[in-house]
Amino acid sequence: MKKLVIIFAVIFFSGCAELQQVVNSLPQTTGGGFGVSNIDIANGLRQALDNGIDKQVTKLTQTDGFYRNQLVKILLPQELRKVDKTLRDVGLSKLADEGLKAINRAAEDAVKEATPIFVTAVKQITFADARQILLGNDNAATSYLQTKTNNALYSKFNPVINRSFSKVGADKIWSNIITKYNALPLTNNVNPDLTDYVTQQALKGVYTMIAVEEKQIRTKLSSRTSDLLRKVFALQDN
Repeated sequence: MKKLVIIFAVIFFSGCAELQQVVNSLPQTTGGGFGVSNIDIANGLRQALDNGIDKQVTKLTQTDGFYRNQLVKILLPQELRKVDKTLRDVGLSKLADEGLKAINRAAEDAVKEATPIFVTAVKQITFADARQILLGNDNAATSYLQTKTNNALYSKFNPVINRSFSKVGADKIWSNIITKYNALPLTNNVNPDLTDYVTQQALKGVYTMIAVEEKQIRTKLSSRTSDLLRKVFALQDN
C-alpha cells in the first residue's frame, strides 16, 4: 500500500516519463526510499560527459575550432619554435602562419571522425566507480574517461590525424617549411614527428573541452538541463 502511494505521488509530480525512470531504479535505491541509485549516478555522469561531447567537443570540429580557442590551440612543439622564429626573421611570416594553422586544421578535421570513439567510451563508466567519480573534483569524470581510454583512443586517433594532414594539405605545407628551413645557412636539420605531436595535442584538447562542460554542470545549477542531472549532481552539492 505504501509503495502504491509513493508511485501515485510520482505520477502526480513527475509524469509518466519520469515514472518509468524512477520505477526502474526502485530496487537499487539506498535507505529504503527515493535515494539516488548507482544506476542514476552512472547515467547522470554519462549524460554529463555526453553533454560535453555534444556542446563542447563539436566546437572543435568547426573551422578555427582549435586555432582560435585559446584553451586548446595547438602551438608548435619546442623543436619547431626555432623554425618558426627563423622563418619570420627571414621574411617568411606568412609561411610560418600557414604552418601553425595547418596543424590546427588537421586536429579539427580529425575530431569530426573520432567523436564516436569518445561516445562509446563514455558508456564504459561502471556502477562501482560512479559514486566515487561523482563526489570527486570538478573534472573527476573527465579524468576517469581519460585514464580508461587514452591509450586505445591514441591508436585509433593517430591514423585519423595522419589522413587529416593529407586532407587539409598540412603535409605539403610542412614539407615546404622544413625544406626551406633546412636549406637556410647555419641551421641544424629538423624532422619532427608532427603526426604524433598533433595526435597528443588533439586528444588533450578534446578532454579539455569535455572537462569544461563537466565543471559547468558541477558548479552551475543552470547547466543541469535535465531532471537526471539535477537529481544526481545535487548529491555533490551537499
